[in-house]
Formats: sequence, C-alpha cells, structure tokens
Amino acid sequence: MEKMKPPAAQRAGEPAYGRAKLRNRLGEALTGLCFPRRCPVCGGIVLPRGELICPDCVKELSPVSQPVCLICGKQLESGTGERCGDCMRRPRSFQRNFALLNYNAAARRSMVAIKYKNRREYLDFYAQAVCRRFGRQLLRLGPDAIVPVPVHASRLRSRGYNQAELLAGRIGAELGIPVCSRALLRTKKTRPQKELSPEERLRNLQQAFAAGQLPEGIETVILVDDIYTTGSTLEACARILLGMGVRRVYGLTICIGRGV
Repeated sequence: MEKMKPPAAQRAGEPAYGRAKLRNRLGEALTGLCFPRRCPVCGGIVLPRGELICPDCVKELSPVSQPVCLICGKQLESGTGERCGDCMRRPRSFQRNFALLNYNAAARRSMVAIKYKNRREYLDFYAQAVCRRFGRQLLRLGPDAIVPVPVHASRLRSRGYNQAELLAGRIGAELGIPVCSRALLRTKKTRPQKELSPEERLRNLQQAFAAGQLPEGIETVILVDDIYTTGSTLEACARILLGMGVRRVYGLTICIGRGV
C-alpha cells in the first residue's frame, strides 16, 4: 500500500516536518545499530538491515489466497461456494473478517514468541503486511475506529502488554484510523480456548467481555486480534459492540486456522 500523504496543515510547515522525519529516521538507525532487528520467523538478525523479515523466512509464511470465505476470510479448499462450513453452520454478528496468513507452523512459532516471549517488535512486520494487503479495502469501509480484543487484567499484568492493542496501534497509525483501546473490557478469565470445541468456546466467552468506553457516533468498527480459530472471540466482541450502538463490525486478524 502507498504511504498516506501528511495532512495539509502538516505540509504547510514542511521544513519542520522534514526535520522531525529526519530525526525519527536517525533515531531508528541508531536503535537498529544498538538493537538489531530480529526476524519474526527465525528469530535471527535480519539482513539486509532495514528489512523487517529475512527474505528466505518470508517464504515459510503462508498468505491466505483466493478463494476465501466471504465471512471469516478463511482460505477455501475449492472454488465452489462463497462461505466455509463453519460460517454456513454458525451465523456471524460481524460482517466479515480479513485474515493475512494461514496458521501454519512458522506462523504459530511467531505468534507464540509475540505473546509469551516479549517479541513485540515482530508486530511491526505484521502491521506493515496487513496495511499493504488490506489497507485500501479497510479504508473503503469507512471505519470510524479500530478496537483491539482486550485481555484480562491479570494476564495484562503478567505479560505486560496486549498484543492485539499493540497491533491495532500500529495499523491505526499507518492508516490514520483512531484506536479505541477501552471500547471493550475483559471481565472474566476464561479457560484456554484450545481445549474446547467451537460450541464450548462461545459458551466459555459468554459474559467474558463487557462494554467499555466508546465515543459517540461510532458506526463502523474494525475489530483486531492476532489469531482467528473458530471465530468465537470475534463473535462475542462483535455482539457487545453492536449492543453499544455500533452498526457494522469487521474483523482483522494476522492468522486464521484452515479448519473446515
């Protein structure tokens, strides 16, 4: 995706803006020398410098390709039909989900490193990739806000960050969309979702989320999370947002399981 032009007011003061941009680049270069960029796939130092992922490692990731389910964004096994089996069986409260990658072994290692090994910098690559692939589509939806899926307060304390919120912040900054990090609250610490069936996952998440603070006039929201498995998390969050007066909820995730 092409980089967005700075606002007119910003362009009017171009010399000051240019100096600030130069300072940022110098700061990034110095940071790169002291703390070399690590690859989100192999974990090694990225070469050539300035890139966000090793050229060979990017080949280990599996971008979602057409045809995809028009609701969850999952890659379909054949060109027949417009929805996957999950979305035909289970009505969705969100309009559709945009998914960047199939959840293969390389993506799984990378997501684990982000969530449990403090590799927050890996999100720079994924945010950039999301904006390049879906940026124009997302902007055409006319989103009023980006809302990250929240984590429970106890998990936030132990981990120190919410990866969905960090991802949302990077995407919002690139696309110029406000991020409402307090729109949803995680009120219940649930059992690990990976142990449950799709029906159990949704029941497990009932009452797990609550309405937080959302500015008036928000009608279209992009709901951001790292992984889409069965859609239970997006579904639970979308229901809350719709109950708050939001009219349209779209999902945006880094990874999605292949499933059925």
